[in-house]
Amino acid sequence: MSPNPAPSAPAFLYGTAWKEDRTPALVELALRTGFRGIDTANQRRHYFEAGVGQGLAAAYRAGVVTRDDLFLQTKFTYQPGQDHRLPYDPAAELSTQVAQSIASSLEHLATDHVDSFVLHGPASGYGWSDYDVEVWGAMLAERDAGRTRLVGVSNVSLLHLRQLAASGAPMPAFVQNRCFARRGWDRDVRSFCTERRIVYQGFSLLTAGDAAADRDLRPRAHGAGPGERGADALPRRGGDDRVDGRLIPG
Repeated sequence: MSPNPAPSAPAFLYGTAWKEDRTPALVELALRTGFRGIDTANQRRHYFEAGVGQGLAAAYRAGVVTRDDLFLQTKFTYQPGQDHRLPYDPAAELSTQVAQSIASSLEHLATDHVDSFVLHGPASGYGWSDYDVEVWGAMLAERDAGRTRLVGVSNVSLLHLRQLAASGAPMPAFVQNRCFARRGWDRDVRSFCTERRIVYQGFSLLTAGDAAADRDLRPRAHGAGPGERGADALPRRGGDDRVDGRLIPG
């Protein structure tokens, strides 16, 4: 399989988790405010992906943006991370579940491709499993078919990434992890990303403390496009209707 193309994404992505019925209005507001990257997931338990699509459609109709202006990122989530509202047949092979999930996402978002398709966490916290090998291969097939430009992983440890690299499979364009002070700002994973030219996406940054005060918090994972920062911040504030975000200085 061919390697990932050079990853390119806006410096900020608007995170859409936990917004439920407010999702369409908040996505449209985010776009009007200036966001050009949207992060979602086909995981109805925490995301309303169809509502993201409604917000996009409203912004398109109003002439705020076009599809070509945007970076759209969604995710495949294993069944244990879902509720009963599944985007795939739970009895199907994992590779089929991946295909069904992204097909559903493309329908929700009214597009023929997304810019990034992310594995929403490995099957096990203890390492990169055979399940992950199958799912990752299916995600790469979706990339090669043109239904996503790039692929990524989320909620991973350094062990997961090292085992993925040792398998010889193409590496992700993006790694999306929580970035907390009490977890050492995910330094080991960020260092791995820097070495591998993987773009690191930090989320939950609004609740991570005074990030700007920590001079060591510099998630500069190289590989972003010209004029772009090497780390993406995903604002995720679910308790009010404000559109808020912060990128860690790098």
